[in-house]
Amino acid sequence: MGVLVERDHIGIFGKMNCGKSSIMNLLTQQETSIVDSTPGTTADTKVALQEIHGLGPVKLFDTAGLDESHGLGLKKRAKVLADLKECDLVLLVIDPDTRGFATEGEVLEKARELDKQILVIYNLFDPSSTQRIPIVEESLPLSRFHQKMSLVAVDHSCRQPLLEFILGHFVSKNYKTELLPFVEPDEFYILNIPMDAETPPGRYLRPQAMAEEYITRHWAYPVSYRMDLSKARNEDVGERRRFDEFFRSFARQPKAIVTDSQAMDIMHTWTPDDMMLTTFSIMMINYVSRGRLAVFAEGIKALDNLKAGDKILIAEACNHSRIAEDIGTVQIPQYIRRHWPGVTIEHNFGREFQNNDRLQSYKLVIHCGGCMISAQKLLARVRDLDSIGVPYTNYGIFLAYAQGRAALQKVLRPWAIDPWDRPLIAH
Repeated sequence: MGVLVERDHIGIFGKMNCGKSSIMNLLTQQETSIVDSTPGTTADTKVALQEIHGLGPVKLFDTAGLDESHGLGLKKRAKVLADLKECDLVLLVIDPDTRGFATEGEVLEKARELDKQILVIYNLFDPSSTQRIPIVEESLPLSRFHQKMSLVAVDHSCRQPLLEFILGHFVSKNYKTELLPFVEPDEFYILNIPMDAETPPGRYLRPQAMAEEYITRHWAYPVSYRMDLSKARNEDVGERRRFDEFFRSFARQPKAIVTDSQAMDIMHTWTPDDMMLTTFSIMMINYVSRGRLAVFAEGIKALDNLKAGDKILIAEACNHSRIAEDIGTVQIPQYIRRHWPGVTIEHNFGREFQNNDRLQSYKLVIHCGGCMISAQKLLARVRDLDSIGVPYTNYGIFLAYAQGRAALQKVLRPWAIDPWDRPLIAH
């Protein structure tokens, strides 16, 4: 039996008579929606099922104008907002020749609150309308976070550019990323799990449990090891002996070690050079970002040009209890202050990131591993940073970088990534 592919939902939104139905017809290549200059022609959401080459099955929503206030306007509005919640991609259609963009601003705000993917389409009823686009964007400051294109919705030649625009910027919910793509059947993989005061009793943390399940499902053998980090850092001979004896107990050398990022100061030297090493944090950020690890790795290079007066944002997806040597509030800030005096460090926890209107002022954003955030939410953050050109990295990459460039290159090697473009060892 084949794998069930869930349809992506693409909604077309905007004010009355901006050309939403023409966009619908352009996509479906038929008169799916009635097009007329009479305000409020679309009385209810029109739905069409379609297969888009390169994307797969989609469900298209041609919604009513959100700005209609008379007659059934309030009921239409409620339906449009309900459709917005259901959509994976929001196509915001704007006629630059209109006046007042409160409706478009509301769509942007509500879609962003829901972490929706948004693409802006300027529908030009007149070629000279392009001159008004800067005015529109000044009225819609949130539009700076989203990709835009201009077209003439009634011109059939615009269909292919529109499809290419959508395919180039939309990430389908059906896009799959392997958790540990380098896992091979019948090989051993060590999970190094140094439990500390923050480790909850009775269960593994989500990344640890996911790694164990993935390795087992792929016919390989996960083996957990608990390192005493305190003893290892104090160069305790017994702790090193315990690790070496554990390592020698294998009939053949394990293929890789996946370690807690906090143990990188030990593991980058204890792991044999001919053995793969990576971290749970790096694994998770690649998985949750749907394969964007190379971009997070590239972001760490921003540290090479950091200077006094620059600002760094440390962003965490959740609000967990923070005690002792917390990574985001203690370990990373201490390292930054020691190596880059005068650099300002700010923090965002949970939804604070979405409400931060100063994102453009940061030289680097350091994000957590993303183990408690959905791909939808993380990608919404990534899209914002990409659009304004702010580099970003994550805790696991940073903690490896803190041990030196060679250590970072080592934990990225299983993913065939090197931000400095040096030759990689094939596995």
